[in-house]
Amino acid sequence: MAAPITLRTDAGDELLDLPDFEARVRRGEVSPQSLVKLPAVTGDTFVPACELALWQSLNEPRRARFRRAFTIAQFPWLTSAFIVLNVAVYLSTSRGGLLELDDMVRFGAKVGPLVADLGEFWRLLTANALHRDAVHVGVNMFVLFNVGGMLENTYRALDYLFLVVFTGVATMATSLVLNDAITVGASGIVFGCLGGLLAFGLKYRLELPSLYRRIFSEAAIPTVLGLLFIGFTSAGVDNWAHLGGLFAGILMGALLKPRLLAEPRHRWDTTVRALPTMALVGALWAAGPLFESSLPRFHLDHDDPFGLAVPVPLSWGRGQGPLVASAWTNGLSGLGRATFAAESRQMPEGADADVAAERFIEERFRPDALSSDVHAVSRPQVDTAKVADRDAVRVRATLSETSQETRVAAYFVPRGTAVYQLVFTWPADWPRYGKIAEQMAHLARFEEPERLRIARAEALLFPGSAPSLARLGHALLEVGEPSAAAQALQLAAKGEPSNARYRVLLSRARLDSGDVEGACEAAQAAVAFEPLDAVTLEADARCELAKGNLRRALARLSEARAAAPADERLRAAESKLRAAVSDIK
Repeated sequence: MAAPITLRTDAGDELLDLPDFEARVRRGEVSPQSLVKLPAVTGDTFVPACELALWQSLNEPRRARFRRAFTIAQFPWLTSAFIVLNVAVYLSTSRGGLLELDDMVRFGAKVGPLVADLGEFWRLLTANALHRDAVHVGVNMFVLFNVGGMLENTYRALDYLFLVVFTGVATMATSLVLNDAITVGASGIVFGCLGGLLAFGLKYRLELPSLYRRIFSEAAIPTVLGLLFIGFTSAGVDNWAHLGGLFAGILMGALLKPRLLAEPRHRWDTTVRALPTMALVGALWAAGPLFESSLPRFHLDHDDPFGLAVPVPLSWGRGQGPLVASAWTNGLSGLGRATFAAESRQMPEGADADVAAERFIEERFRPDALSSDVHAVSRPQVDTAKVADRDAVRVRATLSETSQETRVAAYFVPRGTAVYQLVFTWPADWPRYGKIAEQMAHLARFEEPERLRIARAEALLFPGSAPSLARLGHALLEVGEPSAAAQALQLAAKGEPSNARYRVLLSRARLDSGDVEGACEAAQAAVAFEPLDAVTLEADARCELAKGNLRRALARLSEARAAAPADERLRAAESKLRAAVSDIK
């Protein structure tokens, strides 16, 4: 057994074993001048406690003061100011009612695409001050007053302020990564304060008075678990945000020192401790312009059926657009919505971007073709542009909708017998999306479509097969490779000389490659096999037109019209050619 230590007090000498003596020194109950006799060190002599190395190693004046002076009774002015700010923001944004989704986006909610695409990182801070309804703000502020108030009494004001800001940003950053939903509310900060209390209570458990030990540890743990349970069993709750705030608060609580244990203040102490908060807030506002050139991050989306690859922002997904049947969208349904869609339109009469643009304007900007939210359309502007280094026609317009103005940019790129149509829409309030649309169009690239790959494979598997060669030639013609198409179609026509369709395709391929004489020879051979067929007659008319024989072409086209009187395309072509012949007269 350890030798007893004698502590001389006003009530007389008291015998203590070593652990009891150490515990009293840690609690600050043995003053420096208290007389102590430790036989192994002092023999039979009493000496002041401050002369013992044991006392010197255990005595911590600030911790002793912490045990005596710790309290949470002071009014939490900083927390109250934050509560007033949140209530004021709620009243001004929602006008006392429900904060609508578009208003959340407008006033600074956490909106994943606007952060990831446009660099609006400041939303990770402002989203904490927005609330959906009166119950939402009321519950959050009630819990915050109680939990945040205790934490404010525990730490220095600037340290507490940094904890609040840091946990708020961590809350929304976690939600940004793990949850696509629009998020608002200070509940993440509430969980951050709970995490800070929990970490503080566990870290200073031995030093805290028994009452506060129960509040900061025994009571805090079931409170955290209960609130998490409520969140996970309720609809419309961003639990990832809550977890992000909780762990951020635990981290801060583990790192920060309570005000009663903090080092003495120096001249620049206040400025230095304010720097982390200022740096974090400043970084959120500066990050957008700083990283704008590298945002958004793209992934290359391949559309095999018609051979097009377009870079699409990583945050976008498949959806529905107001101007196209299928689209990629940034996920927003109202304010802030941006979309992109790609289509390929076959034009057997010849791929013409100007004609495709005119059809787009006629078909897509009619009132009955637009969403019911659109109440006006600006006059479309048509100009030239580049898509994947190819010449294109661009149509631009503005849709006036209920919630916002939407810009539209549609690009039309001819390729073979098809016109590729790329349609972008974005909100006028976020013009940066217009630059992203231009970037997507510039970085798009044309690839070999699935049909052509299959046709090549089939031609390799069945060499000399006229149908396989014809399908290969047709596929090559569709993607704008007329010379290669003519070679394949010539072999197909040689394999089946009486097949007029092969010769019609051969005529078209030769005509597109500039071989007018060869094209007319193939067309005449097709007419010889099918003299009353509208397709063969049209092919011959096309050749006559290429040679400049307008009257001969008109006669052939009239014969084709007689063979297929219901074909509106032939009727329109005949009328146009007849008008041209009349002008010559």
